[in-house]
Formats: sequence, C-alpha cells, structure tokens
Amino acid sequence: MSKKSFGSGYFGQWFYDDFGLPAYRYTCDQINDHKAITPMNEVWHAKTDHWHQVGNDRLVAVASNYGHLQVRQDEGGPKFLNVYDPEYRHYAGGFGYLTDGNNVISTFYSKRYSLFERIFGIGYYQKIVEDKGYKADQVIFAPFGNDPILISQITITNKREIAVDLEWIEYWGCFMYQFSLLSFGRGLQVKDQSFTRKLRRDFNKKFKNKFQIVENNIGLLVTRYTDSGVNKTDYKTKTKKPTFDDNHPPSTFLISLDAVADGLSTNESLFFGNNNIESPNGIFSTFKSKLSILDNENAMFIKRKIHLEPSESQTLYFAYGYLPDDFDLNLLLNKYKTDIFHLWRKSSEAWKEKRMQLNVPEDPWIIREIIWHNYYLRSAMTYDSFFQEHILSQGLIYQYIMGFQGAVRDPLQHAKPFLFIEPNIVKEILRYTMKEVKEDGELPYSITGFGMAFDPIKSSDFELWLLLLASEYILVTRDVNFLNEEIPTYPLYGRKAGRSTVRELLYRCYKHFTEITGTGPHGIQRLSVGDWNDTILLGLVPNEKLDEVRKNGESILNSAMATYTLRRYAEILNLSGESDTAEQILKYVKKQIEAVRAQWTGKWFKRAWLTEDIGWFGEDQIWLEPQPWTILGEITDQEQAEILIKSINQLLRESSPIGAMLHNRGFKGKIIGMGANAGIWYSINGTLIWALSKVDGDMAWEEWKKNTLAYHADSYPDIWYGIWSGPDTYNSILSKYPGHVVFNPFYLTGDIKDESEILTSTGLNFTDFPIMNLHSHAWPLYNTIHLIGAVFNVEGIEFTPIIPKEEYEFSSPLLGFKKSRDGYSGWYAPLVEGNWKISLIVDKDELKEFRNIEINGKEVELLIENDKLVLFGRTAPNNPLNWIINKY
Repeated sequence: MSKKSFGSGYFGQWFYDDFGLPAYRYTCDQINDHKAITPMNEVWHAKTDHWHQVGNDRLVAVASNYGHLQVRQDEGGPKFLNVYDPEYRHYAGGFGYLTDGNNVISTFYSKRYSLFERIFGIGYYQKIVEDKGYKADQVIFAPFGNDPILISQITITNKREIAVDLEWIEYWGCFMYQFSLLSFGRGLQVKDQSFTRKLRRDFNKKFKNKFQIVENNIGLLVTRYTDSGVNKTDYKTKTKKPTFDDNHPPSTFLISLDAVADGLSTNESLFFGNNNIESPNGIFSTFKSKLSILDNENAMFIKRKIHLEPSESQTLYFAYGYLPDDFDLNLLLNKYKTDIFHLWRKSSEAWKEKRMQLNVPEDPWIIREIIWHNYYLRSAMTYDSFFQEHILSQGLIYQYIMGFQGAVRDPLQHAKPFLFIEPNIVKEILRYTMKEVKEDGELPYSITGFGMAFDPIKSSDFELWLLLLASEYILVTRDVNFLNEEIPTYPLYGRKAGRSTVRELLYRCYKHFTEITGTGPHGIQRLSVGDWNDTILLGLVPNEKLDEVRKNGESILNSAMATYTLRRYAEILNLSGESDTAEQILKYVKKQIEAVRAQWTGKWFKRAWLTEDIGWFGEDQIWLEPQPWTILGEITDQEQAEILIKSINQLLRESSPIGAMLHNRGFKGKIIGMGANAGIWYSINGTLIWALSKVDGDMAWEEWKKNTLAYHADSYPDIWYGIWSGPDTYNSILSKYPGHVVFNPFYLTGDIKDESEILTSTGLNFTDFPIMNLHSHAWPLYNTIHLIGAVFNVEGIEFTPIIPKEEYEFSSPLLGFKKSRDGYSGWYAPLVEGNWKISLIVDKDELKEFRNIEINGKEVELLIENDKLVLFGRTAPNNPLNWIINKY
C-alpha cells in the first residue's frame, strides 16, 4: 500500500482527481469502525455521520458518508429542503437504485457490495458502487456560479458477458427542516433538544405539497402551500417583514435532463414501506403505472430504463434544485441541457480560476491545502433574500443546530480572503452588515430566519470588525467611491426604512463604539457583557456583579484592536478628503495606546478590568486575545514585543501541536482546555500569525502551519473533523480530549457524573455538527498575505516577506508575489487606475544583491530609500502593474 499524503488522517487519503484538483478518498467503514463514532447527542443525527460540503454561490449540500445529501437554501430563512430523518422515513435523497428486476444495488452506503468508493471533491461528491456484475458511478456536483441547482450524473456499466435491461431510480426527498431559532429556544427552555427537533418537524407538517409534471414527463415540480390559502404570489405584494421562519418556501424540482422519464412517482411511503433503505420494496411496486403522482407525499422519484451490451456504459443526467422568486425553470434547465456532457469538467475548471494560491516547493501539501480552503470558503456562500445580498455564515452548530447567522463579526472575517480573489463578494458582505446598522450605530448580535435581528448578547467589538473590513477593502482595491454608495438601513422595508451612504454608516458605527460604548475608569474601551469572547463573564463573575461589570468593565482587547483598526479607518478618510475627521480619530487612537500601555505586566498585557473588588483578568496568567493587537497597533516598543512573543511562545504556543492556546492554565469551575477556557481558536491565532509576521518570521511561519488542516490531521489522525474541514475551536493539550472540539464527556464515557459539566450556555456539544465552520478556512487563506508581508497603505504596498524558503509564490487575481533564487517579482491589479509605490524590505545583505528592476516590461533605475527597495508603476483596469527585481 502506498504511503498516504501528509495530512490524510485515518479516514481516507488525499489525492488529485482527473481535473488536477485535490480530493479526499473516504475509505472508512463507519458502520463497523469504532473510530468513526463522534461523541455527540444522537437527537441531531447518527454518531457515525461524517459530512462533506458540496456548494456554489447559492446553495450548500451537506453530503453524508452514508450517501445522502441535504440541501441548504437560505432565501426566506435557512433550511434543509430535504432533511434526512429516518425515524419518519425521510431519507433526503441524492442517491438512487439500479436494478435488473432481480438484483439491486444502491448509491446509499452498504458493506454488502464488492466495491463502494466515496470521493469528496471540489464541488462534487462521487460514489462508485460495484456488485452483481454492474457498476454505478454517481457524481453529484454544484455547478460553479450562482444557480440554485445540483447535477446528478450516473454512469452505469454492464460488466457481465450478456446484454441486460436495467432501470435506474433517482430519488430526492422534499420534507423540509427549517433551522428555526425560535424552536431551538423553546427546546432550551424545557432542556430537551429532542423537543426542538419535534417543533421543527411539526412546523413543516403544516405545509402541503402540490406536485406537477414538468413538460413531456421530464420531471416533477413541487410547490408548498398551507390551508390558509396564502400563496407566494400574494406574498410578493406585501411589505417584507422579518420572521423567525419561512412561511413561503420555494418550489423544488427533479428533472431528467437528457431524456424523458420512463416513470415518475412521489410515493415515498410506498417506496420505503419496508424500512429497508438498501433495497426497498417500492423499487418493484411503486412504478407499476408510469405516473404515480400523489400530493402531500414527500419525495420525487424518476425512473429511467437503459439497455446495455456487455462492457457498455451509459450516463444519465438529472437536475435537482429550487426556484427563487427571480428564476424561471425553463430558462434554468435550458442552460444546463446545453453541452451537458462537459458540465462537470467546466465547473471544476472554473474552481481553478479565481482563487488564492501559495506554492512552496519544499512543502507540496500546502498547494492542496490552499486550493481546498478556497473551495470550502466560497462554496459555503448562500443568498439572503431579505438583505438581498450573499452571506458567508459561520456554519457549525451556530447555523445548522441552533439556527442563527452570527455573530455579526464572523462574516466580516470570512470575507477577508475575497479582498484578493473577488472584491465584489467583500462588498456584498459589507452591504449586508451595514444594512443591519441601527440608528445609533449599534450592530445586532446576529440574524435568524428571514431578516430577524437576534440580540441575546451586547458584545462590544462588532463595530470594529466592520470598520476594519471596510478600510481594508478600500486600501486594497482603491475603490474610494464605495464610501459614497447609498445603502438601505434596517428594517429595509416599510415606513421605518431609511437610506444612508457607506461613509455615514461607518462613521455612525465609529461614534457608537467611541461614545456610546466608550471607555471605563482606566480609559480602556468598555467591555459590556463581552467582546470577541462572548462568554468572558460566564462562570467567572458572580451574578450579583454582572450589572456593575456591564456598566464599568473594560476590555484591553477592544482597546488594542481599536488602535490598529481606527488608524486604518483614518487612512481611508484621508484618501477621501476627510482629513479633519481622520485627525480626530488619530487623537482617540493615541489615548487608547496610552491606556493600554499602562496595563503591561512585565511579560504580557492584562485582559480586562471588571470592578473594584474583582479587579483585573490577566494579571496571574496570560490571555492571548489582546496580545497580537498590541503589536499590530504599535503599542509595544521593541523590547516589550520581544518579551511578549517569548511569553506567548513558552506559555501558549511551543508545546501545542495545532496552534496557540487562549490561556496557559485555564480556570477552575469549567472544563479546562475546551472552548473559551484555554482552547484553540482560528480567529485568535489568525491575529497571532499576523502579529508574529511583524516580529518573528520563522515563528509566524511555524504557527501558520500548525493551524492548517494537515497539521491537525497529522497530530490527531483518528478525529475525522479537522481533516477536510473543521470547527472554529479545538480542545488544547490542557484538555483530557485534545484535538477534539467542545463536547460533554458524558457522550464519550457514558459516566452520568459528566452530565453536570455544562460547557456552553446552550448545553450543546460542538460535536453535534463539528465541521463547515468558515474560520477554519478563511484565516489560513487570509494569513498568506502576512506570510508575504504585504501591507497596503495610501501610497501603495510594502512587502516584508517572512517565509524562510528560497523559493515560493503567492498568487491571486488582485496581487502576486514570487521569490526565486534570481530575485523577486509580482503584480498588483486594483479596481481603479492610479500610480502606486511598491516597497520591498529585506535584510541589508540581500539588498546589495539586486541589480536591476523591470516595470511593465521596461527596465528602470534601481532605487533604494531608507533600506527599502522602491519602485513606482501605474495600473489601469485590465492592465496590472507587473514588476521584476533581478539579482543577476
């Protein structure tokens, strides 16, 4: 057996598919292998369910190792259009059955077949089944782009020595499951998560399904309605109002793309009547008549007949999807009937084009990792019909179990890589967020359902993340005009809706942060009930002290982050001619720098001040969250920075194989090493890598690698999540269960005593849905910018590369940077034309080796200023600034 690729873990192996893209061949027999068991609450799904994400810019399919796919759709409110709920004979779909009248094979996983191969690919899920002399190769892919559609292509091969007549039955369910936060809250009240499932299931039962046959028997279209008679057409004429649930879900369809159907059915109860999903009785009874269409059933089946000679193959094509308000079924289908045989290849090629890349020849696995992150990040995008923008929800249990899109800071981090890939996506995330801004400049905690603001926690850092991304967008792309764009403001529709410019909304947020949140007794930004750490007070502050903390508590993290963020905000105001406002902001920054500097302990900065009698967090042990921002905000002097990095390395980072921990000891009364109690977090380590790149390049490079999927898989190969996707946090080496994510040990040990150890305020296990969190993909991508040391300023870009290798290359549609033995080269392609200054900072010995510079193909004079190599060039749309610095 060949050696596995680095980072493959126990459950399969990385390889490159026929399109030259990375893919994961999943080989675990989860039915019989105990390593497949996840410690979680089976109310939500089976303990051996492992998932892969199949998506595009519009929808996300959660593909199971068992073979089914649940399709998430967000217009009207996030939901599964076809839930897997086997207790009630709803099996989601995305698989099918091949029969010759006697034998049956299925693309639903079973060990009884001689071969069952599963491949998690970029944009697709492939299942190859072989048995009884037949082979079925099913690929389900989400075509690259913004269409609400999945393509299922099945290649059937006759491996017998005689000709055969076969039937293929394509199955997709249509029993919905809305991610209702309201239902989750009611389940939380009675401390019974099964009650949440029941409420969500009961909500869908109020809908009735009306099926219609699509032209010439090519497929089925199902429309959902209620007894009230209110239909979607009536609803469109009314003012949109936020709701917790979608009362007007879209129609869904299943279509045979390449030929008319030989049979159509909706009779799910008959088809799966014997509860045998591997070989249901309905295969032989459901299609006794060509059409078996019953309303109020919950499935769509298409039967196709094929004749195959020995060794002959034939490919069948189906389309499953839904219809948003502005989509026409015929137009959508016609698009995908064209050149049907090459759809999968074209989609895969499209995934190669717009992406970030980092190629380090000495570490070839990095190419795979970066391509994969590009895919998982973008394919998680969905469309919110209330805000009329795309969104990059956090995923994980937040979206898929609890049912909310938040916190508001998170999509603002997920969007960062798109600054260099597709800036329009960044603008959509910014618009979405600014549409949430309240009249006083406050942002809500999250959004749930259809435009419903959900505000359980008044976190005090949200405005900073909006200001930071908006500032980065303008400095990177030079799109200063974005500041003048008008944005509708919440509630967006009706008499109370308003409109403001981007400039006005950003300033409103700045004023809320500096004046309404404001500062506390030590001049530090106030904490409220939490900052990035929403649960900072949970279990650490007596209930009777919470009101006092909310009023006066201070956050070093907020102040340290503000010193960097507000300085960037001032830069874009200077660019747009608002120098007076920028000067006021910089005065505020100066006060924050002084306030934070006063909280230096000699080894690190304190974390927070709460009350006079409680005092400070972060005096006796280090809290990682604020430390990187003190370097980025230029609060530390050189000596302090060196001491701080040494403390971080020795106490939090050096001994941890998958990245730095939040604390060096953690706190009693909580399970240590999990979550916010000395766990490991991508969003914090992302800022650490960024800060380390300013001080210690070798350590930054090592920390970046530690935070990759490959390093987690290598360190903890028997944990399936963390190989191809992961959560936002891992348990640290201080935990009894390092490498896992937050869960109640009861679900692993079975010891009833462990039930009392509450990990979160919800009682949930993060293992209930432990992957598809975008922090695990966005931050490793975004941090590649810091590995090449790219800093965007008013004049242009400054590079201080820190990867300790002789050769590597970073590339993206907006920016390129390459180091070779012959010198350096790169490009810059902002959205607007202009003249830009490019600076390169390397050590003095290397600086002496440079001989000449080429700018846009022309050799220019070598210019060195203040130990920096400097060049100037011009860009225009579709004409980037290309530069080469030669050593020889």
